[in-house]
Amino acid sequence: MPRGANARREREYKELEHKFEKTGRYRGREKEVAARIVNKQRAQYGETRQEKQKDKEGKSPDRNLPIRKYQHLRIDQITVRLGSLSRKQIQQVESYEKKHKNRKTLVEEIDRCLAA
Repeated sequence: MPRGANARREREYKELEHKFEKTGRYRGREKEVAARIVNKQRAQYGETRQEKQKDKEGKSPDRNLPIRKYQHLRIDQITVRLGSLSRKQIQQVESYEKKHKNRKTLVEEIDRCLAA
């Protein structure tokens, strides 16, 4: 694991490595594949140096949204927060979602909020 990974990611790495060894997948490359998977998750959730630097510089794509750290949240976490937003803010979230991740279930939930 690269330096800077938190304890949770270290644990995930070890679990994946053990799982691959146990099942016989990726023979001889268990460590490499487990590290790639965990590093991809770290990048996706903003845990890498580059992602943290973007946040500090204000270059994060979700910086103007009414929900903090939007790009790192799951659908259920976002839907809970939609109830406290104004119509304009919900439209802003909808626009961002359609341009970036375009998750069908979340877009449907946003449409339900706007219809209500």
